Amino acid sequence: MKKVVGGLTVAALLVTACGDENGNEEETVTEDDTYEETTDNEESEGAEGQGGDEDEDLADDDQDLHDETDEEEELEEESETEVTHQMASDHTVQPLDGNNSEQVVLLTIDDAPADHGLEMAQTLAELDAGAIFFVNGHFLQSEDAKDQLRGIHELGFEIGNHTMNHPNMSHLTEEEQYAEIIELNDLVEEIIGERPRFYRAPFGVNTDYSKQLIEEEGMQWMNWTYGYDYEADYMEADPLAEIMVETELLRNGANLLMHDRSFTSEALEDIVNGLREKGYEPIDPEKIE
Repeated sequence: MKKVVGGLTVAALLVTACGDENGNEEETVTEDDTYEETTDNEESEGAEGQGGDEDEDLADDDQDLHDETDEEEELEEESETEVTHQMASDHTVQPLDGNNSEQVVLLTIDDAPADHGLEMAQTLAELDAGAIFFVNGHFLQSEDAKDQLRGIHELGFEIGNHTMNHPNMSHLTEEEQYAEIIELNDLVEEIIGERPRFYRAPFGVNTDYSKQLIEEEGMQWMNWTYGYDYEADYMEADPLAEIMVETELLRNGANLLMHDRSFTSEALEDIVNGLREKGYEPIDPEKIE
């Protein structure tokens, strides 16, 4: 999971390295009146000596800058996450080759950041479990909400597009669909400096036009393989945690749908731990092609 350094940082959700600035002041050498009778030869030798010191200082500064550049390049290389998996047509996450684990799951949180998104991100960060937070534009109108989104992103989490207003896209014109997707991409970029890579349609309703638009934007769309926190029987933490782990729908690459809700937030730690006990590791979305 990407962890960002700078501004509000925890971990962690990304790595930015900043070189230290060295404020070296050049020392000015003046002669005391006592030495007014110094010979021209001595003055010349003194000037040559001072020039040599300045050359050495410049060489040291150049070496320091070179060392700082090397360190920054090494940190950038270390921060690059290896792509190991891809989204399949059935919305599961599959390994690119046999060297990568099949026993992963993708955690996704929809309708963020409503009331508990940042809290859920903090829980996941403590568990070192990756996730995509699919956000809605109508939750991002206040400065507090924008700060919450920055906090989720700075903890290292992927931010996905869940439309501006959560409509059924099949009920909209193409122009309206365009606005729902592109306006949110623009808003997210304005807030965190990055455009979303992933899109999830409200109610899982994708249209031919929305799919075409997502492709033009260089994004990927996905639905999910299972989720339960919108069903009346699972709107409490304990039954929700149990069904998310014990369901027969749990399998390699499963795409788990959850929402920004109080009982889901409360169940989240048990869900992650239960998945791991069964051998499933929540994948870092940065590893998805």
